[in-house]
Amino acid sequence: MRIRPIVLLASLLAAGAALQACTNLLITKGASKDGSTMVTYSADSHTLYGELYFKAGGRHLPGARREIREWDSGFTFDTGKVLGSIPEAPVTYTRVGNMNEHQLAIAETTFGGRKDLAGPSGILDYGSLIYIALERAKTAREAIEVMTKLVEEYGYASSGESFSLADPNEVWILEMMGRGKGQTGALWVAYQLPDGTISAHANQARIRRFPLNDPSTAIYSKDLIAFARAKGWFKGEDKSFSFADTYAPLSFGALRACEARVWSIFRRAAPSLNLPIDFVKAEKGAKPMPLFIKPDTKLAVSDAMALMRDHYEGTEFDMTQDVGAGAYKLPYRWRPMGFKIDGQDYIHERAISTQQTGFSFVSQSRSWLPGPIGGVLWFGVDDTFTTVYVPISCAITTPPKAFAIGTGNFDEFSWDSAFWTFNFVSNYTYTRWSDMIVDVQKVQREFEGRYLAGQAEVDRTALDLYRKDPALAQDYLTRFASQETGVLLARWKKLGEFLVWKYLDGNVRGPKGEVTHPKAPEEWLRCIVKEHGDVIKVKKVEGLIPDED
Repeated sequence: MRIRPIVLLASLLAAGAALQACTNLLITKGASKDGSTMVTYSADSHTLYGELYFKAGGRHLPGARREIREWDSGFTFDTGKVLGSIPEAPVTYTRVGNMNEHQLAIAETTFGGRKDLAGPSGILDYGSLIYIALERAKTAREAIEVMTKLVEEYGYASSGESFSLADPNEVWILEMMGRGKGQTGALWVAYQLPDGTISAHANQARIRRFPLNDPSTAIYSKDLIAFARAKGWFKGEDKSFSFADTYAPLSFGALRACEARVWSIFRRAAPSLNLPIDFVKAEKGAKPMPLFIKPDTKLAVSDAMALMRDHYEGTEFDMTQDVGAGAYKLPYRWRPMGFKIDGQDYIHERAISTQQTGFSFVSQSRSWLPGPIGGVLWFGVDDTFTTVYVPISCAITTPPKAFAIGTGNFDEFSWDSAFWTFNFVSNYTYTRWSDMIVDVQKVQREFEGRYLAGQAEVDRTALDLYRKDPALAQDYLTRFASQETGVLLARWKKLGEFLVWKYLDGNVRGPKGEVTHPKAPEEWLRCIVKEHGDVIKVKKVEGLIPDED
């Protein structure tokens, strides 16, 4: 989601500033255990209501128009404001969340980029580009063509954006930047990841040098380099041109709050590389991370989920280890992230797992299966660490009620809404994290384990039905998603009720339901003694003056 251009650390420290940021992991066929391509996405914003977007495909009459509505005005999403219209495509494809019926998946993170290029003139913001491309393209290459042609003709309306695009065979990163206030068109470069590699981006442009004469690997806008030269931002040889360094120069905030998330994915997926932490700590002389790496072992869907559940555990950034985590090791810091004490600026870590996630997913595109069966969106709402990823087929004809648009909204709590039900559990869990998360993960693993173990059988059943009649497979997969989501929602509500019962008033129920009072961790008690010990220290009572009466 959108993050304001970061030029100085002060932009992260402004009073009341809201930091909205997303994380993407990209996995090629050769880097996955089963030969699928995968993209992950955490759509993070303090004001984003998590739901599963859905639009059925169809055929359209000549002259039909597609209305363009504002997707993100900076801090308000899907405002409904009409920005214009474009000719409708003769045929559009069904999209389920951020995946379409042909297993094409698209995700994003916003990097902002140079302030000089803010406020371009156009009607197509990044959200509109994503969902229009899903309606019109079958492959990642086609989607890139759709998106870049649309902004050339109708103008771009967002700041710098990194897009992840995956079809069953290829995985691409597309980075796009507007041309500045009042200007139409866009500056962009797209890079295909080599098979067998993974990549990631998290609100900072990541494509640096790229092949200039190999369209099978990289394609780019015709004046990408010339524009930078005219602005005085680049003066070297063309072969030395770096998109990220030119259009999104690094700052401390970009390194620590953004690139650090990529580093954490890479260090967990390929510990053998021993990628130094120096770069994301802004140490002088540190080298940038590579755009892509080869993981030590091939990744499964469960691995992708695990990588999106990260708080820098086991590193010096570990959010459970400092006093800010409290007695129960809470790996979150409430906003604002930055603060100033005695004239010195400080900033809390911004991990991949964060409390303000609206929705997240792991997309899985499988070339050996028909499109409607091969595409699975493992979808969840709220915090990635506490959510449950439900397998939603790209063939469904209607979304599960708990995830559907209209079931709930951001302004009113509803038990019918998966977003609110999961938020109820996670927000209560934050009050006694190290204890409660054990109970949450027990149920989380029960559901995700069953889904992962049962996916092969779901595929077989759907494929048998598909061979008889594709509509039968669609009906089966729609009913499966609806039923499983309904069971999950009911169980998650029960989990919330159980947590209130077990941890009522700071107590903890024992194995037989008995009320116990576990002592707080000693290291936390030592912190209390250090700060407040003179006041609460138990003293021997002596030398008091008796009452003379």
